[in-house]
Amino acid sequence: MSYAAQFHNNVTAEQQYQGLLGLVFFSTLSTVPCCVFLLINGTMLFTLRSKPVFRETSRYVFLFNLLFADTVLLAQSQVLYLLAASRIRMTYPVCGVLALFANLTTVISPLTLVVMSLERYVAVCYPLRHATIMTIRNTGVAIVVVWAFSLLNVLTRVFLLLEYPFEDLESLQMTDICSVMAMLIGPSSDHYDKAFTGFLFVSSSLSIISSYTGVMVAARSASTDKASARKALNTLLLHLVQLGLSLSSTIYNPILKVLSKIVTRIVFVRITNFLYVCTIIFPRCLSSLIYGLRDQTIRPVLLYHMCCRLKLSVVPAKAEE
Repeated sequence: MSYAAQFHNNVTAEQQYQGLLGLVFFSTLSTVPCCVFLLINGTMLFTLRSKPVFRETSRYVFLFNLLFADTVLLAQSQVLYLLAASRIRMTYPVCGVLALFANLTTVISPLTLVVMSLERYVAVCYPLRHATIMTIRNTGVAIVVVWAFSLLNVLTRVFLLLEYPFEDLESLQMTDICSVMAMLIGPSSDHYDKAFTGFLFVSSSLSIISSYTGVMVAARSASTDKASARKALNTLLLHLVQLGLSLSSTIYNPILKVLSKIVTRIVFVRITNFLYVCTIIFPRCLSSLIYGLRDQTIRPVLLYHMCCRLKLSVVPAKAEE
């Protein structure tokens, strides 16, 4: 059995120690904010499809793709969490499909942030060519490339899983709870996961930092719109923070491995729930909160839908450059 399987067996033992009351309490602590964030994200997604300006502007189309991936991942993570808390075990094929689907949506978020950063770079450094480069057709192609790259990562993981000798097992029924970590059942899968995560974080960070540097250099040029450049710099910094948060889920399991060895059972269970909310749930709602309240074009429409279409004394402002 892999260390991941042994580790998740320990987690199951910790959850059994809580009892029914503790199980309901901690499940509620994660389910309530998850449902609230799903509502916010769903409203944001509806908002981004409600007006032509959102459907025909590249950055809003990219934002829709980012929010869609985060929302799907948030819902799936909560389902897996509740199944684990209820100590429901699956077969390897079923868990493998869920884990691979989670890997697909996890990769889409940082890649979309990279594309959004490049769009801001083009908007500031090549303003006259921005309209011809960032067309709706090119935006769609960029999104297809993002999904294709994410799908390639999933297919690679499938091939690595097929190398594992499942025929030697007595049963395909899992002995531990289902999670992405539990499906790293071979050394090849574990090494690939670490290498790919590191590559994704470094390459995405370098892309956003390079875009920020390019915009900062362009901002010093006399021919550049200072206000537009300043807004772009703030947006790129925001993307960098979002990138760190979107990949924060990668530190969830390593932290739990360390804590399981040094803290008591009850403390471990409480920390597990706290980290789950902070590293899994909260980052998936951050994008909608940031853009929904920061963007002067989205804000009034979002508030309109959040307030159940009550009439608000807010006039949509001109979109930020």
